[in-house]
Amino acid sequence: MKLRTAPRLGSPVSEIGIGCWQLGSAGWDAVSEDVAREILNISIHGGVNFIDTADVYGAGLSESRIGAFLKTLPKSVADSLFIASKLGRLKGFPDSYSYDLFRQCTLDSVARVGRPLDLHQLHCVPHHVLQKGDVFDWLRKLKSEGLIKHFGASVESMDEAKTCLQHADCDSLQIIFNIFRQKPIDELFAEAQEKGVALIVRLPLASGVLAGKYTKDTKFSPADHRNFNANGEQFNVGETFAGIPFDKAVELTDAIKPLLNIPPGATMADAAMRWILDHPAVTTVIPGASKPSQAQSNLRATDLPSLSPAVRQSLRDFYAKNIKSHIRGPY
Repeated sequence: MKLRTAPRLGSPVSEIGIGCWQLGSAGWDAVSEDVAREILNISIHGGVNFIDTADVYGAGLSESRIGAFLKTLPKSVADSLFIASKLGRLKGFPDSYSYDLFRQCTLDSVARVGRPLDLHQLHCVPHHVLQKGDVFDWLRKLKSEGLIKHFGASVESMDEAKTCLQHADCDSLQIIFNIFRQKPIDELFAEAQEKGVALIVRLPLASGVLAGKYTKDTKFSPADHRNFNANGEQFNVGETFAGIPFDKAVELTDAIKPLLNIPPGATMADAAMRWILDHPAVTTVIPGASKPSQAQSNLRATDLPSLSPAVRQSLRDFYAKNIKSHIRGPY
């Protein structure tokens, strides 16, 4: 596993991390305690040291499972892991926030994880809240109290990202970035690199569709957000299939696959992840996993050779001509 360093985070992190939404058994099919532990175990033994979670993932269940897992590791190993969480969706959303609420949510997260957080992120709070700026002052205070080491924000749009970058001590931005969602290349990467801000990429496979295994007839269970939020019924549509209608996303994926020139022995998911890693502005990618086999396959892209300039350009051209007009939601 290769490591990357963003100046504002300081310590190197694995270029592939693990996103732990699924471990909260909310918005996805339920993941058992044993499977959650195995997913984390495979990831850590594969070189992952960046673990991303949130208090809203199962109302604390994901954080608690991470905390229990850390207790099974040698202290030196547990201490080497970079634990990132998020707040702002479980309580207070959309704008009933206060410092006292932030502090209590952070104390709860710290208690579940079992240690101060390496990174605490605003969790897709509304843009007007970011613009007001109080939330950043509260994070600064939490940092001064030693409850968190760094702070940043998970955002939905480039306008929100730019608002966050106005704060010189914002250490990270978590963004949706994949072959379907290429806007950050032009509107965010240069400024983030200049300011040393870590870029954490979620939804690298657009809720799985960019793995190339779905058809238009694929069905998802009632508990899966890919069923109940396909058109943004419950939360931002961009969090599901990157904001593209499912049938169109399948159609576009089928057209993208031959453009990737996938190496022998690799999968479309591997190549789609490699495309993200080929952007130096990216600090870490956080694919999720609901099965141990997915945790294992998440690791492969770090060993793939970079895609050729010709392949990368063909994907840029295809995005401009065929993809971006289909994206819904803040972007």
